[in-house]
Amino acid sequence: MAADVAKRAKAMRLAQNLSQRSMAERSGVSQASLKRFEHTGEIAFASLLKVAVVLGCMDDFGALFAPRVVVSIDEIAKKRRVRGRG
Repeated sequence: MAADVAKRAKAMRLAQNLSQRSMAERSGVSQASLKRFEHTGEIAFASLLKVAVVLGCMDDFGALFAPRVVVSIDEIAKKRRVRGRG
């Protein structure tokens, strides 16, 4: 998954016509860290957030670890199965 995220980030960087150097300057993340991220997928979370800000992707983190609706077994058992005919 980390490699896929890095690949997409690199594609977005290139689509915005940003070099690694300009991305480093805008984000405050070192060029070496960006290069390592794009090749291995490894990056500190704080640095990933900085890159996301520059790429305009901060909203994508909104769903990360969002609370989920928990359904109990009793609630599932109460639901009746409806079959359609036709």
